[in-house]
Amino acid sequence: MWYHVAKPSEFLVITGRGIDELKIAKKALVLPFQKCTRIDVSPVNYTFEVNAMSTEKLCFLLPAVFTIGPRADDHNSLVKYARLLSRHQRNSHDVKELVQGIIEGETRVLAASMSMEDVFKGTKDFKREVFGKVQVELNQFGLLIYNANIKQLVDVRGHEYFSYLGQKTQMEAANRAKVDVAEAKMKGDVGAKQSEGFTIQSAAKIDVETKVVTAQRQGQGKMEEIKVGSEVKIFEIQQEAEVSEANAKLATKKAAWSQQAKMAEVESDKAVAIREAELQQEVEGRNALTKTENFKAQFLSRANVEYHIKVQEANGEYYQKQKAADAILYEKEKLAQARRVESDAETYAKKQAADVALYTKTKEAEGLLALAEAEGIYIRTLLSALGGNYIALRDYLMINEGIYKDIAKFNADAIRGLQPKINIWSNGVSEEEMSDGTIARKGNGAMKEMSELYRVIPHLLQTVNEQTRMLPPPWLSTCRTNKATPSESA
Repeated sequence: MWYHVAKPSEFLVITGRGIDELKIAKKALVLPFQKCTRIDVSPVNYTFEVNAMSTEKLCFLLPAVFTIGPRADDHNSLVKYARLLSRHQRNSHDVKELVQGIIEGETRVLAASMSMEDVFKGTKDFKREVFGKVQVELNQFGLLIYNANIKQLVDVRGHEYFSYLGQKTQMEAANRAKVDVAEAKMKGDVGAKQSEGFTIQSAAKIDVETKVVTAQRQGQGKMEEIKVGSEVKIFEIQQEAEVSEANAKLATKKAAWSQQAKMAEVESDKAVAIREAELQQEVEGRNALTKTENFKAQFLSRANVEYHIKVQEANGEYYQKQKAADAILYEKEKLAQARRVESDAETYAKKQAADVALYTKTKEAEGLLALAEAEGIYIRTLLSALGGNYIALRDYLMINEGIYKDIAKFNADAIRGLQPKINIWSNGVSEEEMSDGTIARKGNGAMKEMSELYRVIPHLLQTVNEQTRMLPPPWLSTCRTNKATPSESA
C-alpha cells in the first residue's frame, strides 16, 4: 500500500481492483492489486513539412510547427489519452507519426480544394481551417492544439512556383521604378511651364482686382453720403409722428376717464337695487326650505313605517318559500338516491350478463381452437398416409369437400344461355378417292390458293362486324371480291 502524489504537470492513472475502467487523480492511495501509471500532460512541439498539392496540380511544401498536448482541464479527454496513448512516450515515433498523419491528411485535403493564389494570400484563413479540422480529429485521442504556426511556403524541386513568382515581382518592381522616373521627369517639366504661366496670370489678375476695388470704394463713399441724408430726414419725420400720436393718446385717455366715472355712478345705483332683490329672494328661499323640510319629515316617517311592514311580510314569504324549496330538494335527493341504487343494480346485472357472455365466448373460442387442433392432426395424418404428397392431399380434400362438383356447376352456369355462331368456310377444293385408296385434291396449285384466300376475306370481315361492331377501312370495302367457283377459275 503506497500513497502517490503527481507532479504539477502529471496525472495518476490507477487501474485494478475496485476500479471499473481507470481512475484519474492528482494524488491517491494505491491498494494491493492496483497499478498506478503517471502521464505527463505538458505540451510537445511537433515540426513537420507537409507535401501538398493545390487545385492547379502545383506541389509545395508547408513547414508547420504544432504544440500539442493532452487536454488537462477535461476529465473525459484525460481518460481517452490515458486509455489510448499512455503507454507511448510523448516524443516517441508512434505518437509523432499519429499526429503527423492527421495533420498531413487534413492539410492535403484542404489544399486540394484551394488554388495556389488562395493558399499564398489567405495564409491566415488556411491556418485557421487546418487548425479546426486537425483539432476535430485529435479530440478522439484527448489531445489539444495549444499553438499552431505555419511557416513560409517552400517550392518542391521541379515545381519552382514561388521562385518564378519572386522573379516576376522583381521584374515588375524594376519596370515600375523606370516608369516612376519617367513620370517624375515629365511632371518636373510640366510643373516648370505651369509655374511660369501661373505667375503671368496672377499678375494680370491682381491688376484687374485693384481697379475693381478702387471703383467699389468710390461707389461706397457716395452711397454713404446719400444714406446719411436719408436717415436724417426719416428721423425728423418720426419725431413729428410721435408728437402727434402722444396728443391723440392723451385726448383718448381723458374721454375714457370721464366715461368710467359716469359708469361707476350708474353701477353703484344698480348694485344697491340688485342686492335688495337678492336679499328678498334669499328670505323667500329660506321660507320655502323650511316648509319643504316639514313635508319631508312627515313623508319620511310614513315611508319608514311602510318599509318595516313590507320587510316583515317579505321575510315571512321568503321563509315559507325557503321551507318549500328545502322540502323539494330533500324529495329530489331521495329520488336521486333511489335512482342511483336502481342504476347500480342495473350495472351489476349488465356486468353479470357481460361476464356470462365473456365466459360463453371464451368456451366457444376454446372449442374452435380444439376443433382446429383436431383438424390439424387429421390433415397431418392424411399427409403422412399419402407419403407427404401435398398435391394428392389437396385433390383428396377438394373431392371430399365437393369442390370439383361446385367448380363444374359454376362453369356450366357461366356458359348457360350463350348462342355462339359457327361459320364453316370452304375453299371449294373437292376430294376424290383414287383406285389405290388415296385421296386426291382437285385444283391448280398456288393460284388456286390465292383465289380461295380472297374469297374468305368478305366472310371474315362480316364476322368481325357482327362480333365487335367494327367496320373495315373504306379502301378495303371498295375492292371487288372474286366469287368464281373453282371450276370457273380453272
